[in-house]
Amino acid sequence: MAHSYTRNHIHMVFSTKERRNTIPKEMQLPVVGLPRRNCRNYEMIAVAIGGTENHVHILFHLSPKLALAKAAQLLKAKIRRNG
Repeated sequence: MAHSYTRNHIHMVFSTKERRNTIPKEMQLPVVGLPRRNCRNYEMIAVAIGGTENHVHILFHLSPKLALAKAAQLLKAKIRRNG
């Protein structure tokens, strides 16, 4: 029987409201570290994460068990609560 292999590479960017510089430099490392831990919790693989004062980039492999909309909802909610 043939086996299937799926790998969805997603580049997601979260921006602050109106692109305001509301993520101070001392908070950038903790805020950028959150998605890496959250990706592991939801069977996603974080490839690269970065950001500046007004946005966060996440490049990750989406689990085939999870819809993209659900992944965005989960990652965004965690950043919003902890950031």
